[in-house]
Amino acid sequence: MSDSSVVSCLECGKRNRVPVSATGTPRCAACHAALPWLVEATGGDFAGIVASPVLVLVDLWAPWCGPCRTIGPLVEQAGKDLAGRLKVVKVNVDVAPEISQQFGVQGIPTLLLLRDGREVSRQVGALPGHALRSWIDTELARNTS
Repeated sequence: MSDSSVVSCLECGKRNRVPVSATGTPRCAACHAALPWLVEATGGDFAGIVASPVLVLVDLWAPWCGPCRTIGPLVEQAGKDLAGRLKVVKVNVDVAPEISQQFGVQGIPTLLLLRDGREVSRQVGALPGHALRSWIDTELARNTS
């Protein structure tokens, strides 16, 4: 896994290198707008990636799971819509089963919201877009200091 990814700014279109983990939130080098923070994690780098200054949405999924493929784009859109306030971490449970075991996950898709590496909320199963956003917004309001 790479230590960073390249993301286009939603405001000005400039391409920016975004680290998978950082002490701050990623911002565009040109216009300073918040950048979407979407990363993939494996067992070896998970703890460092979820140690984040913003709320972390962990999407536990598998490529063979139909509901996972349905909710995946909605999760990624939430990461774009909430740039600077939410970090999205995708975990393929076939590649990193130890993460699903760590959280006692019994079915996928499972979405976890983490603050300081600890679970604050969980959603099992695919949600429609409006319900997913409502769940995230509620937890953002509750867990933002």
